[in-house]
Amino acid sequence: MDFIFNALGKALRLIIHPDREIIGITVLSLLIGIGAVAGALVSALPVASFLALKKSFPLKGLFLNIFNTFMGLPPVVAGLALYLVLSRSGPLGPMGLLYTPWAMLIAQFVLAFPIIAALSHSAIMGVPPAVSEAARTLGASPFQHSLTVIHEARFGIFSSIMAAFGRVMAEVGAVLIVGGNIKGYTRVMTTTIALETDKGEFELAIALGILLLIIGLLVNFSLYFFQKKGGRLWA
Repeated sequence: MDFIFNALGKALRLIIHPDREIIGITVLSLLIGIGAVAGALVSALPVASFLALKKSFPLKGLFLNIFNTFMGLPPVVAGLALYLVLSRSGPLGPMGLLYTPWAMLIAQFVLAFPIIAALSHSAIMGVPPAVSEAARTLGASPFQHSLTVIHEARFGIFSSIMAAFGRVMAEVGAVLIVGGNIKGYTRVMTTTIALETDKGEFELAIALGILLLIIGLLVNFSLYFFQKKGGRLWA
């Protein structure tokens, strides 16, 4: 028990007085995670909206099944596939992306995209038909109609964003494969926790674990605040 309390005490000191390494690891993790989720949102939300609002699209069922299947995609499988694509002998090898933060961002994008697409589609499909009918009755253009329906589905869409962010922030396998866990360059919170635990040096691992829990708490609080405010980011 003394060992646990000593490690926890050192970890708390690292959080209160962080060094350059822990700051760099945390900032890189947040930048990659936020970038991946933002990219997934920009690309997945139009796809989800199209599939939800386009009633006669023939391949809708196929795309939805793909999104639902890839929501549970094992990160190591995604990492392996990206490694083969980004490796020197792969089709994107000349771009030199392997073992860079860009490769890690792409890996997390691949994991976040189907989550946002599938959950946003479900949220948009859950909007009452009366909303759509009212928008058309008032003479809304197709674009305005889509915006109205998306606005009504904002709670579910925001939940999908939070779910995707939680997934990518907790991910280890894919970013470890394509990033290489290079100190000062591609080392993020989860890969550092795994490495430090293997080394038997638990202080930094515990500190980063606590920071991950704090980030998760802030994400959930943001969702609660958003819902409490009725979908408005300010009063």
